[in-house]
This record gives sequence, structure tokens and C-alpha cells, in this order.
Amino acid sequence: MTSDHHDTGPHPALDAERRRLAARDADEAAWGAWGPYLSERQWGTVREDYSSDGTAWDYLSHDMARSVAYRWGEDGIAGFSDDQQRLCLSLAVWNGKDRILKERLFGLTNREANHGEDVKEVYYYLDATPTHSYMKMLYKYPHGEFPYADLVAENGRRGYDQPEYELQDTGVFDHDRYCDVFVEYAKADVHDIVMRVTVVNRGAEATDLIVMPQCCFRNTWSWGREPVRPIMSQAHVGRVELWHPGMNSMQMEFLPGTEVLFTDNDTNPQRCWGIPREGRPCKDAFHDYLVDGRGEALGRTGTGTKVGLVHRLHVGAGATAQVLVRLSSLGSQGGLTAADGVFAARITEADAFYAALQAGIEQPDLRLIQRQALAGMIWSKQFFHYDVERWLEGDPGQPRPPERRKHGRNREWTHLNNADIISMPDTWEYPWYAAWDLAFHCLPLAMIDPVFAKGQLKLMTREWYMHPNGQMPAYEWNFSDVNPPVHAWATFRVFQIDRKLRRQRGAPDDPGDLAFLESVFHKLMINFTWWVNRKDAEGHNVFQGGFLGLDNIGVFDRSAPLPTGGYISQSDGTSWMAMYCLNLMQIALELAQHNPVYEDIATKFFEHFLHIAEAMTNIASEGIGLWDEQDGFYYDVLNLPNANGGNHRVMMRLRSLVGLIPLFAVETIEPEILAKLPGFATRMIWLLENKPNLAGLVSRWQEPGRGERRMLSLLRGHRIKLVLKRMLDEEEFLSPFGIRGVSKVYRGHPFVFEHAGKRYEVSYTPGESASGVFGGNSNWRGPIWMPVNYLLIESLQKFHHYYGDDFTVPCPVGTQRELNLLEVAEELSRRLISIFTVGSDGRRPVYGGMPRLQDDPHFRDHVLFFEYFHGDTGRGVGASHQTGWTGLVAKLIQPRTPDGS
Repeated sequence: MTSDHHDTGPHPALDAERRRLAARDADEAAWGAWGPYLSERQWGTVREDYSSDGTAWDYLSHDMARSVAYRWGEDGIAGFSDDQQRLCLSLAVWNGKDRILKERLFGLTNREANHGEDVKEVYYYLDATPTHSYMKMLYKYPHGEFPYADLVAENGRRGYDQPEYELQDTGVFDHDRYCDVFVEYAKADVHDIVMRVTVVNRGAEATDLIVMPQCCFRNTWSWGREPVRPIMSQAHVGRVELWHPGMNSMQMEFLPGTEVLFTDNDTNPQRCWGIPREGRPCKDAFHDYLVDGRGEALGRTGTGTKVGLVHRLHVGAGATAQVLVRLSSLGSQGGLTAADGVFAARITEADAFYAALQAGIEQPDLRLIQRQALAGMIWSKQFFHYDVERWLEGDPGQPRPPERRKHGRNREWTHLNNADIISMPDTWEYPWYAAWDLAFHCLPLAMIDPVFAKGQLKLMTREWYMHPNGQMPAYEWNFSDVNPPVHAWATFRVFQIDRKLRRQRGAPDDPGDLAFLESVFHKLMINFTWWVNRKDAEGHNVFQGGFLGLDNIGVFDRSAPLPTGGYISQSDGTSWMAMYCLNLMQIALELAQHNPVYEDIATKFFEHFLHIAEAMTNIASEGIGLWDEQDGFYYDVLNLPNANGGNHRVMMRLRSLVGLIPLFAVETIEPEILAKLPGFATRMIWLLENKPNLAGLVSRWQEPGRGERRMLSLLRGHRIKLVLKRMLDEEEFLSPFGIRGVSKVYRGHPFVFEHAGKRYEVSYTPGESASGVFGGNSNWRGPIWMPVNYLLIESLQKFHHYYGDDFTVPCPVGTQRELNLLEVAEELSRRLISIFTVGSDGRRPVYGGMPRLQDDPHFRDHVLFFEYFHGDTGRGVGASHQTGWTGLVAKLIQPRTPDGS
């Protein structure tokens, strides 16, 4: 079997990686059967929580994870698995000094850290191809004892006003006393994977290190539903055979003389519950043997459900050592001697794939950033398994869960049964999907793998995800929380990206994947109806929504009942719905060009948009809208109950991102669309001629713009300029690195709201959260967030598409620099990208004042894509590996056509 199998298949015009993608998409070869589907953390997740009070972080800790067989998935360092996570390959290392065998990454829980949960390791996803034909990551492992206790104690001592205490702050990397552990995977064929571990000692002294590639079967036999136990056994020198009833038999090949350990992936009852263990060895046996020297912990039969291949390395100062393992179908003859050739071929092909993608990007630093961002997106594809009904009821082979669980988390989601590969926000802090995060993920993913991106968007609307009432699941901690409705926007954008790629590859008249667009559109209409019925308290087209993914953006915790009573008419919630209407209208207009049935549906969403626009200006009969002409800004309105049963409305004049979100509700309609769809055009003209109160609310529908195109928006030119006067003011929203979540005017002068003798404040907090709302691990009160900045850029492009170059605004405000709206969008894009690029001072803003990350050649060009960024300095904040929506920077770097696609 050659290392180029399938690469010379029926798609000769494409490079090797694109041929693999084409073969996968045509069901000619299952190149997605194996991938980086193993998360970095399964412990501390909702799925594995069987407590009565929902304290997932406490129920299964990092310390206990090595001893407990997981119910719903597996974890491991640099993990690789099949797409049902039956067989998992990962890395374990031990430096002879740690108190724990390093099989999984360490981090702090919400209650342990001063700014919420946080991984306390240093690792990077360096490279990846979409078929996982080549993958590379780097883990930095200290020579000395890993400072678990120090990290817990110091972070526990610090308050909200102090920075997080990170691994590099402990001194373990001082004097380069660490090893770079590079883990690479290369596929020789669909079911033939070579793992290469390269250890580079960066220190001035030699070090000893155990490197142990390990393979386990996910425990599916302890729960009383699939009782057949798979088995691993060593039948030959240098080979372990792996048998599982649900998959083809596999083999692991390694060098003769390698020490082979066997155990079983079962819970250790002695350590967990004080019950003597009988018979089989347990999940933590490798730790017991290597760290504690307890040889009796291992299996004696040469079989098990978990195998470890022990390589005891002595690595000299500055020296390199290497370990190879090959996982393939039973009987394959590839062997380890051909492994280097497989890697050389796949690396060359990965370079060719990205060279084609990055054609026209001249700066090497931008190419590096984009490639690592996309690598992080690919490494964050995880197997997510969660059957809520089984989780609530328990398994026949286990003790029955506490009865209180049936009245707790996710009890309304018993239909939800997930067992799929999903794009996760992060492999450690967020090893679960979030609906609106995923929508943003799909744009950069569509650049390299549009079929996967489309599949992700379809997945969230499937019957085993979407609630029967039409709600989309938010995230596993509370599926009933409400995320912004951005799914329609992402669906149409991915459709456009995919169509553009199809046309570039030889089909200039390709209409695009209409079947995908239509199938998702039907489900989105159900979701839209849920929003209208559930989140419009008074039926006036002004929406609430609550949380909407923005955590602590406002005065109150919007996911909880208000302490004042009543409810908030949300500027962001209403604007998201206006945007939703226009997104659905655009999809319907696209479909109507091929099926006239959708013409009337497009009209329906146009009309609904007009009613929302009207409501934002004038809520019901009391004349208090969400727009304030004096401030030139949109605000929330607090609805307080009156003694007579009515509502007293108070405008909450807090200048935050919620007042910029109305900019997102904008679409242009090309004249050729109106020509193709005369029914839609006629109805629109009649409405706008006979309903002047509605016509006056949208931006110049009856006045053609550049190229005779038309525009729908919540803002006319006058309002656009007023809002941008705030947004582009460096003393308010405009940071050197993008748009802040809250105006800088609240630095030292917080927004104050008083009610019933209580005082509520919102201050400009450009970095980590200064409160414990949502665990204190997220902050929208000043930092820069990539997804909403990306939407602002797209909206400005659409406004420019209508207004043209003559419509200009000062940027920044207070200067003589006048820019048109496309130039403003480009300026924002430049500022966002500059978070990651090396500046004139030789430093990357994302790493702030961390000297080692800025100056050390073994750190500085490995880029981390944080959850959000400091509003003044651009320093990365929050989850350090949340490449998910921050991966949008890859789309910003991509050269764009004049239409912004």
C-alpha cells in the first residue's frame, strides 16, 4: 500500500489535499473517518456530572479523572480518534518528578480561579489540513515538577482586580528548563495513521523523559447497554492488535523492544469509593506503575482495553529524540520504515494546499497567523456525545441518579441525542458546542472545507438538536439559554463562499448548493416562529431574549429574573430579530429565483422587518422607542410594573455594544433581483407607497443608490452618522484593536442606575471581568470581541455597497481624516488583525507584557487565539485557545473581492 493511495484519484486538476476532500465528499474514500476528535477535557463537563445539584466542576475533578471511566467521551493530549470515538490515540508524558502522569491538560475550575475556569498549560495547534491528512501541535513540558499546588493556591488568593497567575509566571520555564514536545499525525491512507512525537530539550542540561503513546477503547461496556467488551492484545513483537465489535480490527506498530503496558479503561473503585477492586486492572494503572512504582496495578495477561507504549528517553542539552507509532487496519504492511516518507509527502501537500489558499497574501506573518488560526479550527473538531434522556434517567448498569436531577439542568431537552463531530469553541475550556459560536466558526471553515461547514449548520437544525418548539440548543450548561439568532446569516454566507469556490473551480454558472440552503431555511422559519412567540412579551415586535450570549454587558444579569421586576425591551434582541428577518428574506430571494414559491415568503420577511423597524422607533402607544435622537444612539428600555397593572418605561442610557447591533440589520437588493421577481417588487412598492409610516423607517427604499440597488436598514444616513460618531470615537468605542463592548467614557465614571434604594453600576473594564457574573470568566464591559466586530465590518461593507464613496465620516472622530464606509471597514479589519501581527516594536499585542511569549524565538511565533481582547492593549483575555470565533481573523486576512465575499 503506497502513501499516495487515493491521491491520484478522479480529480487530477486538484492538489492532493483537495483531491482527498473531493473523494470524501463523493463518498469515494472516508478521509474524515479519523481525526482530532478527542477533546482536551472530558472531566468537569455537564455530560459527566451525575450529582444532585449540578456542580459539574466538583463532581469529577482533574485529580479524579485518571481513575474514573467516562460515560460520554474521552480526553487526552493531542488526541486522535475515529468519528464515533470508539478507539482513541493520545500522548502521555512523565518527567520523573510530577506527582501525576501527564495524560490530560490541567486547569482550574470556576471556584478555584480568580477569573473563572482556565487551562494552565502551554500548548499550540500549529498546523492541520481539513482531511486531517497532516496535523501538528506543540506541548511545552517543564523539566521540573509541574506546579499544580502553586497554581491553585496563588489563583485562589488573587481577587477580581488582579491578573490570572499563569504557568509561565511560576518560573518552570526559566533558563529554558523544558522540552518542546511536538506531536504530528500523517495519514498514509484512510485507516492508516502515523503518529510522530519529537522531543526537543531546550535546556542546558540533559533530561530524562518518558514518552508514552497510548490507545484506549472508549468505555461502552460498563453502562448495561453495550456489554460486549473490546480487546487489545500483543500477538507479535512490535505489534498490538485491537478488536472492537463495532469497527474493523486495527493494529498498532512500534519498534521491537518497546515496553508495552496493558490495563482496562474501567473506574478504580478503591480510589473513588474505597471499595476493593477485584480482577481487572483499572484506568489509572499506568500512573500507578510509572509514578508510584506499583507494578501489581498492571494487567498480567497481555490484554486489556488500554495500551501504553513506554519510551524511556535521555535527551541531551539541545538535543532531539523521536518516537513513531503506526495505527492501521489489521494486516496492513506499511511499517515504521516508511513513516518518514509519509510525513514528507503530507507536509509537502499541506504546504501546497495553503499556498493556493494564501495566493495574494504577501506578508509571511499574515500567512503564519492565518494558517495557525485555521489549524486551531481543525484541531477543535470534537466528538460530542450526549443523550439527555439517558443522562437524566441513568444507565441500567449503574446506580440510579438522584431524583433531583429530573428537575434540574436540561430537563426540557429530553429529545436531544447528540453523537457527532462538531466544531467546538475550545478543546479545554469549552469542549461543548455553542449555537452562535458555531455559526461564526463556519465562515473560516468554509474557506477550507465548505462541505463540513454546511454540515455543521444543518446539524444544529436537525430534529435531535433543535427543540420541537423550534428553539436551538444554546450550550450544554443550559440548552434553554438564548443565543443571538445568527444561524441564517451564517447559512447564507457559507452558501455564498461555497458557490464562489465552486465557480472558481471550473463551473462559472453554478447556482450554488440550493438543496443545502433550502433544507436549512425550512428549519430556520420554525426557529423564527419560536422567537416571535416566546421572546416578544407584548406582541409589539420588540424583543427580549435575555442572555443573548453577551454575559455581563448590561446593568443586570439578563439570564435571570430582574431584581426590579418587569422585563427589558432589548435593543440587541430586537436588532438581532431585524437582522434575522433580512437574512431570511435574502435566502428566500435566492431560492425564489429557482422556485417561485419562495417569492411570497421573501415578502413576508420584508414586511416583518418593517414592523420591527417601526417598533424600535415607537414602542406601543407610550412613545418611548429604542432610539434616542438627542444622544444619537440606541438603548434598552426597562419595563417596570405599575401599581395599576401597566408598565412604566425607563430608557437605560448605557452606551454599549447593544446600541451598535442595529447596524447589523442591513441588506442591499440588486436591480436584477427585482427584475427576476416582479411579484416581490410589486408588493414592496405597494407597501411603501401605501404605508408611508413604514416607508419612512427604512433607508431610502424609493431612492436608488449606487448601481440602482436598493437598501433595507434600521438606520438612515443621518442615524448612521450619529451612531458612527460614537463608534469611531477613540474616547468611546474605537480601540487601536477594534470596537469595544462598552464605551470608554465609563472609565472612572460608571453608568449608575438606582431603583428601590439599590444602586447598580457598569464601569468600563477593558480586561478580565471585575465581578463573578457568569463565573467571572467572560467580560463584555470593554474588551474587544472578534465575532461582533466581524459583523460590524460586514455591515459597513453593505452600507458602502449602497451609498458609495461619497458617503464619508471622520475616522477617528475628531480628526480631519474622512473615510468612506468601505475604508472604515478596512480600518477596523486592519486593527483587529494587528492584535496578532508583529508590530514595529517587534511584539504581538495579543501577548501583552509577557516577555517570554514576546521575545523567546521558541514562543513568539506560535500564536494563540483568545476568547476576547483587552480594550486598550489588545492583550488576549479569557480562553487562550478559543480559536472558534476568533478564527474569523483568517477570513479577514483572506483577500476579498469587491463584493465583500
